[in-house]
Amino acid sequence: MVDKALSRQEFKCNSIDQIEEVAGQILKFASGINIWLFEGEMGAGKTTLIKAICKQLNVEDTVNSPTFSIVNEYQNNSGSTFYHFDFYRIKEEEEAIEIGVYEYFDSGNLCFIEWPSKIENLLPEKVLKIDISVTGKEQRSIEICRYE
Repeated sequence: MVDKALSRQEFKCNSIDQIEEVAGQILKFASGINIWLFEGEMGAGKTTLIKAICKQLNVEDTVNSPTFSIVNEYQNNSGSTFYHFDFYRIKEEEEAIEIGVYEYFDSGNLCFIEWPSKIENLLPEKVLKIDISVTGKEQRSIEICRYE
């Protein structure tokens, strides 16, 4: 991934009630990018934001963190497929290669990745990076950057 973002945007989320609005804005900003990286400390709201994004995409499946399965597959009511990864528990990038991470990335489907730093060397250059910072009990700062 290149050092400089092509463009960036920041959102302040003062309560969980605003998360769906932010999800809609992220979808507009991310147009044309299929690999989305979610950064943030444990409990920052990565999975919560992914759930809100999936709701905006009309995903019918139950969205939850694939902490133990590493990847979950979801579909929406139009038949589109989305992949949700959680690499928190992997110890080496080889584990991601073994599950076929490149095939997922090359599928053209949206891929939501929690803990992307665990597979940093495997990531393509064209990504959307979403940094979530805890700024209060329910408050979050969400910065999104396009890298191409």
